[in-house]
Amino acid sequence: QVQLVESGGGLVQPGGSLRLSCALSGRTSSLTTMAWFRLAPGKARELAARISGSNDITYYGEAVKGRFTISRDNAKNTVYLQMNNLKPEDTAVYYCAAANAAYSDPRNYKSWGQGTQVTVSS
Repeated sequence: QVQLVESGGGLVQPGGSLRLSCALSGRTSSLTTMAWFRLAPGKARELAARISGSNDITYYGEAVKGRFTISRDNAKNTVYLQMNNLKPEDTAVYYCAAANAAYSDPRNYKSWGQGTQVTVSS
């Protein structure tokens, strides 16, 4: 059984920053890829960022490239998403997910957190 617990969401003004955290526990040895997806009202679930492999190869969606940074601390089994220069269109529920390969399709991720709300508004 794998558990993912997100934290760090909230309300922030446009141009502000937030850092999301995702703590991973359980049988995680095969889960080499961690990702942050987001789901906004009326939109499909979107891959925001992904980190994979022993070399920590990263991938970013076009909408967040240059503003978001994904990283992980293996000693703490925690993945982070640093979000800078936030825009109102970043408003969404952000989900942490884990998989055994660097997938982009959310259907390939079998382990998910409960989600954390990020609202960007003045």
